[in-house]
Amino acid sequence: MSKLILVVIAIFLPPLAAYLATKSVKDTLINLVLTFLFYIPGLLHAVYLVMK
Repeated sequence: MSKLILVVIAIFLPPLAAYLATKSVKDTLINLVLTFLFYIPGLLHAVYLVMK
């Protein structure tokens, strides 16, 4: 999947983008917790995982 599409998904659904970028349950759960705490940390984590 292209990085541009994953970044757009990360803006709207950060946990989904984290899963699609890494296929890792651990990273997805971390992102889910960050998204529940406050949206911005989850967004930044998802974009970091996509760009990594």
